[in-house]
Formats: sequence, C-alpha cells, structure tokens
Amino acid sequence: MMRPGSMSARAERSTSSRGAAKGAAAEMPKRKPQLKKVLPEVWRLIRPRRALLFLGLLLMAVNRVSGLVLPWSSKYLIDTVLNHHHAEKLLQLVGLVFAATAVQAATSFALTQLLSKEAQRLIADLRKEVQQHIGRLSVSFYDSNRTGVLVSRIMTDVEGVRNLIGTGLVEFVGGIMTAAIVFGYLLYSNRNMTLAVFGVVALFVVVLQKAFKTIRPIFRERGRINAEVTGRLTESLGGVRVVKGYFAEKREAGVFAGGVQRLLENVMRSLTATSTLSFAATTVMGVVGGMVMLLGGRAVLHGQMTTGGYFQYTFFLAIMVAPVFQVVNVGTQLTEAVAGLDRTIEILEEKDEFSDPKRVTTLGELRGEVRFEDVRFAYEADKPVLHGITFDSQPGTVTALVGSSGSGKSTIISLVCAFHTPDTGQVLVDGIDLATVKLDSYRSQLGVVLQESFLFDGTIRENVVFSYPEATDEEFLEACRIARVDEFAERFADGYETIVGERGVKLSGGQRQRLSIARAILADPRILILDEATSSLDSESEAMIQQGLSYLMQGRTTFVIAHRLSTIRRADQILVVEGGQIVERGTHEMLYALEGRYYDLYTRQHGLEQNLFLAPGEGGAVLETES
Repeated sequence: MMRPGSMSARAERSTSSRGAAKGAAAEMPKRKPQLKKVLPEVWRLIRPRRALLFLGLLLMAVNRVSGLVLPWSSKYLIDTVLNHHHAEKLLQLVGLVFAATAVQAATSFALTQLLSKEAQRLIADLRKEVQQHIGRLSVSFYDSNRTGVLVSRIMTDVEGVRNLIGTGLVEFVGGIMTAAIVFGYLLYSNRNMTLAVFGVVALFVVVLQKAFKTIRPIFRERGRINAEVTGRLTESLGGVRVVKGYFAEKREAGVFAGGVQRLLENVMRSLTATSTLSFAATTVMGVVGGMVMLLGGRAVLHGQMTTGGYFQYTFFLAIMVAPVFQVVNVGTQLTEAVAGLDRTIEILEEKDEFSDPKRVTTLGELRGEVRFEDVRFAYEADKPVLHGITFDSQPGTVTALVGSSGSGKSTIISLVCAFHTPDTGQVLVDGIDLATVKLDSYRSQLGVVLQESFLFDGTIRENVVFSYPEATDEEFLEACRIARVDEFAERFADGYETIVGERGVKLSGGQRQRLSIARAILADPRILILDEATSSLDSESEAMIQQGLSYLMQGRTTFVIAHRLSTIRRADQILVVEGGQIVERGTHEMLYALEGRYYDLYTRQHGLEQNLFLAPGEGGAVLETES
C-alpha cells in the first residue's frame, strides 16, 4: 500500500476536519452595495465578451431602426396614399413594412440566441469560480457561515448577472439609442411640443434615479434573507432525525415560517416600490398623451402640421417614451444583478488560505517529524486557548492527547492540520515552519479519521477512493480488506457500488467508520490524525476496526484524541492537556505511576466502563498495570 513519490498525483485531494472558528460565529455582516467595487467586476465579466456584446449592439441597432419603419410610414400612408388616393403606392408601402418587420424578427431571434446563451455560460462560469474560491477558504470561514447560506451564494446570487450579458443590458442600451434617434427626429418635427413633453419625461427620469437607490438595498436584503432561510431549511432537513427525535417538527416549521414571512415582507416592499414606479409611469404617460393631444391638435388646426404628421409624431413619441418606461423593468433587473454581484464580490474578497504570500515552501515526501515550539494561539483576541505548547513527535510514533473537554486538544490538532497558524511560536514539520509551507504539498500527505465519518451520497467505492481517485482496483480492494469493509460491502446486492445515502445514513456507525479508515489507508498519509475515531462506537464495532487502525498507524506519525483508552495505552507519548497547557507527558506506565491528572482521568473512565459493562477487555489490562 505504501507508494513513495505518489504525493504529486494526489495534491488536489481534500480532507475533512472539525476546526474551530477564529472569530465570532456570526455570519458575514450586512453592508450596502458598493458600486465602486461592482463596476470593475462588471467590466471583468464583460471584457472577454465585448466582441459578442458589440455584435449584439449592432443587431439591436438594426432591430430598432427597422422598428421605426412602421411609425415613419404612417405620415406617408395618410398624407400621400389616403388623402391623395395614390392606391398604386399602397403595396410598395406594405412591402416595405413587411420587410422591416422580417428584419426586426430575425435580429430579435439572433439576439436571444447569442446573448441569452452566453449569459447562461457566464452564470455557469461564475458559479464555478465562486465555488472554487469558497473551497479554498479557511476552516474558520466555514465555521462562521452556514452551509445553506454558502449554497445560496453559489447558486442564487449569480443568477441576476445574466442581465449584464444577456438581452437586459443590450435592450437597455438599445432603448436609450432608440430614444436618442427619435428624440432628434421629434425636435426636427416640432421643437416646442417636444421640449414641453420631455420636460415632464426628464422629471420622471430624475424620480426613477432616486427610486432605484431605494430599491437596490431591498433586493440585496432579499438575497440575504433567502440565504438565511435556505440555510436553516438545509440544516433542518439534514438533521431530520434529531428534529423528529425531540418532536420538534412544529418548532422547526415555526422557524421556517418566520423566515418565509420575512422574505414575503421584503418581496412586498419591492412590489410596492416597483408598482409605485409603474403608477408614476402610467401617470406620466397620461400627462404626456394629453399634452400631445392639446398641442398637436392646435398645430393641425392652425396648419402647422399635417394630419399624417400628427399621427407620425404620436407614433414616434410612443416609441420614444416606451424605452423610458422600459427602464422601470430592465432597470430593476439590472439593479437585482448588481445587488447579487455585490454579494458575490463579498465572497470573492474573502482571503484565500492558499494565496498567503508567506507560504512559499513546497514540501517533498515527509519523514513525519512534528514539533511545537512555545505555541500560543487564540481564536478571539484576549481569549487565549493555548499557552506556550511545546512537544516533539518523532516519525512513526504515536502521540495521544488527553484532557477534559475544552482543554485545547482539538486546537492542537487544528494547528497540526494547518487549519490555523499560531499567534506566536512555531509548528515545525521536518524542521520547516508550517506557516511558510504551501498547503497543497502538506495536506496531500495528511490523513484524517474523525469521530463522525463524513460520507457523500454516492457508492461505497466512490467514498473510499475519494482520497485517491487514481487508485487501482487492487489498491482499492486491499484498503477495503484491511479496514474490513469487504465483510459487509460484499453482502450487499450491488457490492461496492451500493449507494450509502446522504452522510452514509444507510450504513451503521461502525460501517461508516470502516469506510473512513479504508479511505485513509488508500490515501497513504505520512501524518495521521485520529480524532476520537472510535469513541462513538460500541465495543464490538471498536474491536472490529482496531486492526484497521493499527495497520493505518504503522510507520506514520500519528496524533490521537480518544476517550477510549485501548489506543492511548499503546502511545509512544501521552500529552495531558488542561487549560491550554501540557500539564503531564510520558508513557501510560509513567503517567499512571505519577498518580496525577492522567491517573484521575484513567481510573475515572475505567470505573465508568466497568459500571456500564463496556470494553471488559480493558479492565483486565488496567488491573495488570496496577499490580
């Protein structure tokens, strides 16, 4: 199973850990959308697609110009064809309108095909980028942000950006372009009436501008609330056994209903805002229509404008005003896109733990020596967790950490895994400061077996080879044999292709743990972490996997946190951690003879296990030690 030199082939694999959060367990704070940060990001997304956008704008220009043929022809139809009875020109006029309509339809189809599909590619690319970035963030980030919130950030927040590349932005620009062309023509047709009408429209545009400043935070708030509700729902569904076990269905339904109510209130506010804008738009349209009727009617009656010219002006005015009112719809979509992009930027601004400029050293194959030198660490300022931890673990040895809950054992393991770096002092691996090491070269040689084995909703094979996807069938089967996975997997109808269910719910605790051990064996790590790997199992299950653990520990530097004492008693050194300090260290025999803190912990557990009829084999060993 040992494969020296195979590290590079596995540099991309990941491991799971139970690291603690550095900082408060609050989620990312609210903030107002920052356009100064969003606009460069918009340009970053648009720049590779600027040729496509330029083509879209050309098509939009053709589309809008062809759309002007019909209102332009109205003056010719009324004044020339109808009033002067030139019937022979009617077919020519109709043919021109049909041709323009065909061009308009074709360009609309091309715009949808080009831009809408590219917008979906953009969404896919951005989702991949955000997921990859989140995957490279530190453990402390995950500890302070719920899974459902992160899922929402990846899947929902990026949806709105389709309007930046899709037809939304192009229609917005196309509408402005159409409005500018028509505005020039209307000034040419009747300057006074045009200036009067557009004085009212300009006032409405100012109102729109202020309204969007009000609406944008509402959309941002909606994204945050949606993420929170999704997060809680994800947790509730994932912990359905706990919910049902405590008859908490009604309580969870109440929590979810409260979140849905907050989301509803936000939607209602946004609907109120947008409907108010629509009301204002309709009012402005009525005012503008009345002004055109009054001023235009007078111009026709006084011979300053023909009947055809009046209808043409009215048609063009409708085309001119329509894009302004379209801004209400498209502008809302763009506002939603900006708000979602702002939340995406917030995630992308989180510091990538792999991009630390201090991490410049690439490790070769490790010998496995781990040394702590006066390490001090705190998750929060003024609340130190470790106080000057110093110890040395030689290659191939087993170091056990014991102590009461909250003493700092898991924090020490977290530092070994490089999930955090010390505030002062050093963690050295083969004499190299771990704070300067490239994480991929280190973690590719690290193996972790946790108390709660995490399994994916896939097959037994997929979960085992997760640590080393390039494994051969022989290597996979050998790992399963050593971890005794074969004893239950081969009894299933589908064998190793059996689906284990979400988090492995279709397997027992012992079976899940054996899968976890097989995964670690296949990874062939140089440094192994066993974080209470057997404490949740009954004695029979523990006995079945001890052989796998013993094989896994051979020749590797192993760190063990365990409540069960069978593994600890065989450790090369035992560190007794209390209050963030090592208060005792030595072998089992040495510490037991001291009759200090370790003696108290050991004898208290031995008495408890005898009373609970647990691990009777350990009772004889203890008595033998005492004699």
